[in-house]
Amino acid sequence: MKSNLIKSGIQKLMQGLGLEKSEKPWLTRIDTYIIGKFLGTFFFSIVMILAIVVVFDYNEKFDKFIQHEAPARAIAFDYFLNFIPYFGVKFSPLFIFISVIFFTSKLAGNSEIIAMLSGGLSFNRLLRPYFISAALLAAMTFVLSSYVIPPANKTRLQFEDQYVRKVSSDYVRNVQMELEPGVIIYMERYDDKRKIGYNFFMERYEGQQLVSRMTAKRIAMDSIYHWRVMEYLIRDFEGLHENISMGASLDTMIVMNPTEFFITKGFSEQLTTTELRQYLDRQKRRGVANIKEYEVEYQRRFSFPFSVFILTLIGVSLASRKMRGGTGLHLGLGLLISFSYIFFDTLSGTFALSGSATPFVAVWIPNAVYAVIAFGLYLQAPK
Repeated sequence: MKSNLIKSGIQKLMQGLGLEKSEKPWLTRIDTYIIGKFLGTFFFSIVMILAIVVVFDYNEKFDKFIQHEAPARAIAFDYFLNFIPYFGVKFSPLFIFISVIFFTSKLAGNSEIIAMLSGGLSFNRLLRPYFISAALLAAMTFVLSSYVIPPANKTRLQFEDQYVRKVSSDYVRNVQMELEPGVIIYMERYDDKRKIGYNFFMERYEGQQLVSRMTAKRIAMDSIYHWRVMEYLIRDFEGLHENISMGASLDTMIVMNPTEFFITKGFSEQLTTTELRQYLDRQKRRGVANIKEYEVEYQRRFSFPFSVFILTLIGVSLASRKMRGGTGLHLGLGLLISFSYIFFDTLSGTFALSGSATPFVAVWIPNAVYAVIAFGLYLQAPK
């Protein structure tokens, strides 16, 4: 009797805490049905749209490929194999939103959603499989944009430089940068093929006082951060005294990476999220101000996956109501909202680049605005 009372007490406690084992499975047949519809429609639509995009892009660049004698293997593997995931992730909110609108409006048109709600399924419970699918796609988008696409972008952009735009980036002139607080370098020219810089100088400051200056006719990189200066002159200042040393060659350790000399438009898209964070921290320590493009790219790596949930909620709330006009009207409204989101997101990025807003605020404004729209449509959705 006593053991039964203890068992009953434990069961009530677990029930009160929500820890009681439920007899119902966590995923029902309706959940797997909606998840299958969501993911199936998404991958089908993205494959179809990407196939069309690849055909149009190939036709547009065909003359350039012929003119610059691009190998067929390079076109297929270096360009299009890397272009497809880049384009797919860049417009993933559009594909996800259209997928939700399309199959949900089909469910509403066939009165399946009405049957689910009439059978006692709440609208909040109906959202569970949608958000499970959205979480899977958001995770996939984040991993691809953070760690898979950046290396692919490097190969794709190198192909475009060689066979489409014919842009030479083997050397750079007038390199000037702060390696760390108080250490400034300058090079008249750097040849990336030979890994040699010409007319190099490096100055070290303590506060406002110059304490050392090195000049060299040439500087060559042996390995990362390992440089050999040739025909050098070093002047160390100690108060009123000056120590001078010179020679033909000297091995040095200088925290200087040549890849930073060739920063061009789109370079931020070639860095993984970890590399991008390290780059931003390093440039901020150096006092470099013109890094807003990189901050915008970093914030977008996180805002894009979050937008998947917002657009999914908008799509379900909008398409779950049976309306006159059916799927066509839902798709029209869906395209309007998704394109307006992409336009707003692109426009807000320019606010950060122009200095009108911080990168964080500029990138997250579209999500904040469309989260309000999503909540308003959710309140009006059929319950």
